[in-house]
Amino acid sequence: MEQVETMQAVAIPVEKHKSKSLWQHAFESLMRDRYAVVSMSVIAIYAFIALLTAFGFIAADWAKEVGPSYAAPSWDYIFGTDIFGRSVLAKTLKGAEVAISVGLVTAIIAVIIGVFLGAIAGYFGGKIDECIVWFYTTFSSIPYIMLLVAISFILGKGLIAVYLALGFTSWENLCRIIRAEVMRHKDREYVQAAKALGGGDMRRLFKHIIPNVLHLVIINFSLTFQTAIKSEVILSYLGLGVQGRPSWGTMIDDAKLELARGVWWQLAAATAAMFVVVLAFNILGDALRDALDPKLKGKS
Repeated sequence: MEQVETMQAVAIPVEKHKSKSLWQHAFESLMRDRYAVVSMSVIAIYAFIALLTAFGFIAADWAKEVGPSYAAPSWDYIFGTDIFGRSVLAKTLKGAEVAISVGLVTAIIAVIIGVFLGAIAGYFGGKIDECIVWFYTTFSSIPYIMLLVAISFILGKGLIAVYLALGFTSWENLCRIIRAEVMRHKDREYVQAAKALGGGDMRRLFKHIIPNVLHLVIINFSLTFQTAIKSEVILSYLGLGVQGRPSWGTMIDDAKLELARGVWWQLAAATAAMFVVVLAFNILGDALRDALDPKLKGKS
């Protein structure tokens, strides 16, 4: 009787130390990383500001004249005013809406294209794989900025054109990664078991294999997000991006002529806003990579 009780007492702590899933391990790793937590908080604040501006709760009257032309930053005009007397702060907040929407839509488009083509190429192989590899190899051999500008010229100006131009030029890296991972997974036991139970190719691919490489998609999503924000600023700076509404790129473009007059605040506001969110996404991307990499699972 005493021996049975001892075995039960020993069995209790064993239950508490069951192996954790990849997602549980990743979440706990992120919560322990103070820089990752701060980065997620910063991104959440930017997203909240973007939602408020999209629904008109703040910066709805960004085009309204609120003071004299080129008023310096003060308690009355935080971040000052531009040539038309408009609030630079309101324009910066409205620019966050453009930046977050561009990053989100671009990352979604890139993920859809990259995951689909990469999965098909890696799973079926043969001629399909050769065609897709040739396509993304040719695509990636063209300098990114030149390809982006060329597609923007074809699609024209505006926010929709920016979404499409960035989305169609940001998928090849993810496609290459997913192709390689699918090739590794397609012959594993769990996929063969699904085949033995009668699962078709698409079912095995998208229900069994893709969920096991989803962590790579999440990491790439965060990296594509911040790259899209920077690319939108470049396009808007070149006059090929957003039209008729503030963006950090157009603000920087306007500021290049203002610097000769000693007006620095519009450039500083747009650059600081972009720097903070891009830095937050970079830190978060590194933290996600460390947390979701299966090779680091269980290590502290």
